[in-house]
Amino acid sequence: MSSPQCAVIMGGLLEQLLGDPFTVMNAVGLIAFALVGATKAIRERFDIFGVTVVGLATAFAGGATRDILVDRVPLALRSLGEVSLGVFGVALAIGLSMALESPDDHPFTVVADAVGLAAFTTAGAIVAADSGLPGFGVVVIATINAVGGGAIADILLDRTPFIMIDDFYASCAVLGGTTYWLLDTAGIGGGAAALCATVTVGTRLAAVYCQWALPTPHNGNEQFE
Repeated sequence: MSSPQCAVIMGGLLEQLLGDPFTVMNAVGLIAFALVGATKAIRERFDIFGVTVVGLATAFAGGATRDILVDRVPLALRSLGEVSLGVFGVALAIGLSMALESPDDHPFTVVADAVGLAAFTTAGAIVAADSGLPGFGVVVIATINAVGGGAIADILLDRTPFIMIDDFYASCAVLGGTTYWLLDTAGIGGGAAALCATVTVGTRLAAVYCQWALPTPHNGNEQFE
């Protein structure tokens, strides 16, 4: 593909992002999180049905909770396209499992998880802001949209949701949601989505690379870690 063709494609994607950021972010999040969730299930040696259920739960649970909280029917129940994107993400995970020895901690999967987190944070913030919620509501909905699916997936995998015990993860969504609200309030609606996604994915990848974590309190006289 030539440089001019790449420029045209990138220009089209940027135009779509600025024109309808929710659709773009929601689609990216669905594919990325379906892939990540299904990959976790594959590692636990789930069968194809179980892999699909976990993958789709990861993709849809956060958005469904978002929609219920803003008093609308979950988009996943109204759009076949939503389901198709989730199934595509599951299929990608199955393909990766055949091509890679350990796809769950492969750099591609780690990046996909960060991208999905950023996309769903942004999608949630857009829906919340468009629903007229104040800043706190925007940040809460953005965070739930971003981490809700992963929490449900961990429960299905019989684990404590990792957002409660590990990594600087939900905090990235909080930062991204706050960024969106501040920019939207300042009237910079056109660039709010892109900057929200950038802040979220940037802080998440930095957290992975630098091994950031929140302090953990202990009983007795032990200090915070």
